[in-house]
Amino acid sequence: MASLQFTDLNLLLLRPSSSSSSRKPGHSHCPLVPRAASHPSHSSSSKSRRQFIAETAAAVPLALVPLAGAPLPARAEEPSLAEWERIYLPIDPGVVLLDVAFVPDDLSHGFLLGTRQTIMETKDGGLTWFPRSIPSAEDEDFNYRFNSISFKGKEGWIVGKPSILLYTSDAGESWERIPLSAQLPGDMVYIKAIGEKSAEMVTDEGAIYVTSNRGYNWKAAVQETVSATLNRTVSSGISGASYYTGTFNAVNRSPDGRYVAVSSRGNFYLTWEPGQPYWQPHNRAVARRIQNMGWRADGGLWLLVRGGGLYLSKGAGISEEFEEVPVQSRGFGILDIGYRSKDEAWAAGGSGILLRTKNGGKTWTRDKAADSIAANLYSVKFITDGKGFVLGNDGVLLRYLG
Repeated sequence: MASLQFTDLNLLLLRPSSSSSSRKPGHSHCPLVPRAASHPSHSSSSKSRRQFIAETAAAVPLALVPLAGAPLPARAEEPSLAEWERIYLPIDPGVVLLDVAFVPDDLSHGFLLGTRQTIMETKDGGLTWFPRSIPSAEDEDFNYRFNSISFKGKEGWIVGKPSILLYTSDAGESWERIPLSAQLPGDMVYIKAIGEKSAEMVTDEGAIYVTSNRGYNWKAAVQETVSATLNRTVSSGISGASYYTGTFNAVNRSPDGRYVAVSSRGNFYLTWEPGQPYWQPHNRAVARRIQNMGWRADGGLWLLVRGGGLYLSKGAGISEEFEEVPVQSRGFGILDIGYRSKDEAWAAGGSGILLRTKNGGKTWTRDKAADSIAANLYSVKFITDGKGFVLGNDGVLLRYLG
């Protein structure tokens, strides 16, 4: 097998640490239902208090008094979570789920990725999942974090950290490990299948590569990493750019191939469009640091700040002008937004926060029934308008019911 070749970039490779993992068998799924409110019991040795309670109880209809041990009804303002159900996975509860994808020709067949070398597979549309073993990805010296997966037809790609690239040409029945150059700058955080034997991948240092021959050769789409660009243009006027030596905190791709990425400190963001030789840095238009950014269904940008704020750019396309949208985040950070359609989207975040918009993001309502989920919800993925998932820590997976 030919070794991987890279052009235009020749920087040092960051080598992250590894950690141990474990898995547990057993899985099931059930709809999410809010916990019933509970009331503490009270007692008193006061005779007058006993008399008062007896007289008051006599005036209350028996039908309104709950039987001893009977569960109290859920409060009206906390309806059941009708649009989602939780899927319980046979994995260690410490696993953070990172990405999910389905075979386009068979939407019942999909794969779920996570930390601690987690690869899960489903063949019933996501109702049940089972661990998938890929011998070429089981290295005793590393504990891989699988970051991204993408399919085009029956061809699929998986990337992870430390640097690993897997490829399938038979809808995931078998996976082949593609060798990577030791000169790859940064760790691979995203991959997109774009055609026959073709894919586009991004590293956390801003390198973008494209292959058209199953990953045996890659061509750089940008001439240098983000760090090199910013340190070369110290007078660019971007706050925090002159001493930038970090990596991306988040990167998102639009359907037409544009990228938006957030610096590791959240003090500015960057954009790239096909054909541009370098990433374009932008000052953040808000006081708080940026948590995440992505693309709306209409082509505009959404922006999340640390502490729960949500902003939308003015108009479509890349912009530095944003308007804040009021949200009920309870002070917890919103971590991601996924669009189901042009008008409907879901936002997810810390401590089980789930928000919904039906007007393109102008207003949001909180699904209070999700407050009982004791996990951070990191990612919202809609495969189609009827198939969606929310991925969280501790192996939490929500499936969209509609």
